[in-house]
Amino acid sequence: MGKTARKLFIILLTVVAATLTAAAATDSRAISFDKGWRFSLTDSPELARPGFDDSFWRQLNLPHDWAIEGRFSKDNPSGTGGGALPGGVGWYRKTFTMPSGWKGRQVYIDFDGAYMNATVYINGHELGTRPYGYASFSYDLTPWLKPGKNVVAVRVDNAEQPNSRWYSGCGIYRHVWLRVLDPVHVALWGTFVRQDEVSAGKARLTVITDIDNKGKDTVDATLTTNVVSPRGDVVATASSPLRLAAGASSTVEQPLTVTNPELWTVQKPELYTVVNEVEVKGQTVDTYEVRTGLRHMDFDAEKGFSLNGERMKINGVCLHHDAGALGAVVNKAAIARQLRIMKDMGANAIRSSHNPPAPELLELCDSMGLMVMDETFDMWRKKKTSHDYARYFPEWHERDLTDLVRRDRNHPSVIMWSIGNEVLEQWSDAKADTLSLEQANLILNFGHGKEMLAAESDFLSVNSLLTRKLADMTRALDPTRPVTAGCNEPDPGNHLFRSGALDIIGFNYHDDWFRDVPRNFPGKPFLVTESVSALQTRGYYRMPSDSMFIWPKRWDIPFDDPTFSCSSYDNCHVPWGNTHEGTMRHVQDNDFIMGQFVWTGFDYLGEPTPFGWPARSSYFGLVDLAGFPKDSYYMYQSQWRPDMDMLHLFPHWNWKEGEDVDIWAYFNNADEVELFLNGKSQGVRTPDGKSYHVAWRLPFEPGELVAVSRREGREVMRDTVRTASEPYALMLKADRNVIDADGQDLSYVTVQVVDKDGNPCPWADNQIYFDVKGAGKNAGVDNGSPISLEPFKADSRKAFYGKALLIVQSDGDPGEIHVKTTSPGLRESLLTITAE
Repeated sequence: MGKTARKLFIILLTVVAATLTAAAATDSRAISFDKGWRFSLTDSPELARPGFDDSFWRQLNLPHDWAIEGRFSKDNPSGTGGGALPGGVGWYRKTFTMPSGWKGRQVYIDFDGAYMNATVYINGHELGTRPYGYASFSYDLTPWLKPGKNVVAVRVDNAEQPNSRWYSGCGIYRHVWLRVLDPVHVALWGTFVRQDEVSAGKARLTVITDIDNKGKDTVDATLTTNVVSPRGDVVATASSPLRLAAGASSTVEQPLTVTNPELWTVQKPELYTVVNEVEVKGQTVDTYEVRTGLRHMDFDAEKGFSLNGERMKINGVCLHHDAGALGAVVNKAAIARQLRIMKDMGANAIRSSHNPPAPELLELCDSMGLMVMDETFDMWRKKKTSHDYARYFPEWHERDLTDLVRRDRNHPSVIMWSIGNEVLEQWSDAKADTLSLEQANLILNFGHGKEMLAAESDFLSVNSLLTRKLADMTRALDPTRPVTAGCNEPDPGNHLFRSGALDIIGFNYHDDWFRDVPRNFPGKPFLVTESVSALQTRGYYRMPSDSMFIWPKRWDIPFDDPTFSCSSYDNCHVPWGNTHEGTMRHVQDNDFIMGQFVWTGFDYLGEPTPFGWPARSSYFGLVDLAGFPKDSYYMYQSQWRPDMDMLHLFPHWNWKEGEDVDIWAYFNNADEVELFLNGKSQGVRTPDGKSYHVAWRLPFEPGELVAVSRREGREVMRDTVRTASEPYALMLKADRNVIDADGQDLSYVTVQVVDKDGNPCPWADNQIYFDVKGAGKNAGVDNGSPISLEPFKADSRKAFYGKALLIVQSDGDPGEIHVKTTSPGLRESLLTITAE
């Protein structure tokens, strides 16, 4: 192996190793700046002063969300829609010493995200404020650094609420990084690996690299770019000379061809590394690596979607950004768990609803083979809540959209861009009619090389023109992916559709309009960008199961159910939505429908449709807030995982003697299912071609319920449910028994209340107490209940339908973590997790 190849192989190993850590920077040259911060939930201009005494403040490591540490209250200004948790203003400060080696270097501080209105100071100097809580941003610290001690202070303002339709979190909830670079370097997100043509035989690329010279002298430099295969081989290389004036930037385009590329697929997501090396006077002054995958996509109005020539449905789910008991805090292990659960269900795509995702989500999707709809905004200039992003949109939308696309465009998982979700600009209204021509031109930024609106007759098209502006901006930054938007107005008169700027027609719901899409939008690919909105509470069943419970047509009228629960039989949904099985049938039976993104993969904090207080989190998820699957999860698994045999029998078997109980089974790869109660057959059921389950109605008698699926007379699978006796013990199961001793890695411990024979007790609501000792700590507790007002940061939790959750986090030291759970009257349980 030659010197260059060895060097690039080492670089590749370094990049691969970085993906295994708890956090990974959006820039390969960044170093973590998460540790050693101080925090106070207070506000004063004095807090920015470098000499301010913060020694009495709380010490913590980032990421951090102060809202999740608070108490639920119907009086919190976020409201139940925002999760009923507190907001406010918080300050973060960090004192650090500038090493002598930084002299003559450029030093940048990068924030993956802070919610919201984050104002950053260095040694008392204000660097700027970033309003959008989901934007990644960076500042140059260099001019204000000094030898010795330096102080970074960050004010985060989330006091004006409501500003979100779901739980946002508060604070620096994503990672913070430093980049210390030579004055001549590749800019932040400065390399774009444009895939001009990809096939099994070759991949024709153009690597476009922005290089900055922050020095005081003109320099002659050389940019060498190597493409390194998943096996560590250099498979393409290019070298370009350039001259950079002092304080100038230059863009270099380098065509490269990879023969017989290893393609990125959902089954085998192969990743390449593109390495930029900048040389000045024969010395390498900067090395920048980008991971990407080579693939080609086709979006067809008649045949649907294909990846690398393989026709497939986009089997997607929408995910909000919170991690349940962790709140908005970004933790790679938490995101990985969510994605694993979704992929095990059969999902092959994620929609980042409705904002730029954490970088870790995209990195994981790259490596796990999950496709992504990368979304920018939930609102444009028309607000949805009193204090939301609409107030910042006119000034900030260009910067926020640009930064998102530049940051994310190398990720092979990203297959399309969404420029908005259910924006109110779909319609004309009285408020829009009052917009002056001057205001319209300001928002559209016309007059900068574009023709301005000149007459009132032009006005009604302002929403279409805004759509065109955002779509054109996106395509200019990345011409390789289509642009769409999630629209809840299916009529062709929708201003976003009238613009002609959307490459893909996206419907949120409106199943009755699906069949007319080819006629209403000829030649346009179609995707259900948001689907279903069924409502379910894990463990709760309302019978008869063939009766439909639909939230009243008035969206502002809470659902009338004193249990604050929704049935798990797939017989409860919002009026604008459908059942899970109903939308699945539309998608499977129509080739022109490329797929769907189900609302939602996981329950999330806030938006407790269809209820109000004390409900404080959603009912939409296929998985509850704690990560426990609901029954409909298995319907998707039966349809999206033909590669595995499955059978899921429900509900539990603890009812009143003689009570009629509806029994359902989801299954695949079989012709029939036979049900047995205490050894006696209750009949054979076969698929009817309309629904995706089979069902029986039986009077309850205690004992054992067994379902057996068969294909051509041979048994495929069986599933058993038994009547449980009184709660007797706690049973623990960790999703990972070995974790990294890095201070961030997690193990999720499920606590199940069981009887003396180990059968789950489905009605158990015992109070469970947690004790964690050794090389770990209790990072949060949950049970999946959308109406529990118990805090997430606590040492106890009531079981909800027999289950609770403990999240164990490494404390940074290697060793054993000892978990003990107790509950009055029940046998305790012990578990050991190893951090190494």
